Amino acid sequence: QVQLVESGGGLVQAGGSLRLSCAASGGTFDNYNMGWFRQVPGKEREFVAAVSRTGAFRSYVGSVKGRFTISRDNAKNTVYLQLNTLKPEDTAVYYCAAARRGYSVIAEQYDYWGQGTQVTVSS
Repeated sequence: QVQLVESGGGLVQAGGSLRLSCAASGGTFDNYNMGWFRQVPGKEREFVAAVSRTGAFRSYVGSVKGRFTISRDNAKNTVYLQLNTLKPEDTAVYYCAAARRGYSVIAEQYDYWGQGTQVTVSS
């Protein structure tokens, strides 16, 4: 059983930056592909970014390409999401997730989820 704990969310003005962290425990971290998703009330959870087990492959949703960067440090059992040039439409609860199988943009293919961290971007 893998436990995931996100941190780093907060309130920031448009154009600002945040760095989200997700610390994993209870499993072998580099066995998992990792992803970040976000959700706003009344909407489905949206894929944001994913990184493969070794960090060699990364994917992003189009709306964040060039602004967000996903990375991982397997020695620290942690995955990060650097959020730059934030926009009000980035406001959401951000979740990290771990997938034992494929490297995926689909939420249903992830096995473990964190509790989420709120990111609020003011205009």
